[in-house]
Amino acid sequence: MSRRILVVDDSPTMRRLAASTLRAAGYEVIEAEDGQAGLDRLVETEIHAVVTDLNMPVMDGLMMTERVRTNPQTSAMPVLMVTTESSPEMREKGRVAGATGWITKPYAPQKLVSSVRRICQ
Repeated sequence: MSRRILVVDDSPTMRRLAASTLRAAGYEVIEAEDGQAGLDRLVETEIHAVVTDLNMPVMDGLMMTERVRTNPQTSAMPVLMVTTESSPEMREKGRVAGATGWITKPYAPQKLVSSVRRICQ
């Protein structure tokens, strides 16, 4: 069985890019347009890891990550933050929220694949 990755990004272009990159690497991908929709997908199907943007409407990636961590069913799930934010302060907020890893946009597709492989081990 291939790993199922949830890709959460409010930009349809970025979401499709990440999803197609991960599908080409052999992952099954579920997509969501914001953090709340991402949380909804987590209860609908079995997910092995989350790749999420930080800045999104409705619910941002930090709040979504915090909610993933406080839910006993998803608390150990890897969460990779993929964002244009690169400041040490934002990275620290991500770490405190429970992000497993951090990639700054723009990124090389292989960087996304290698990061997802690493967090899914």
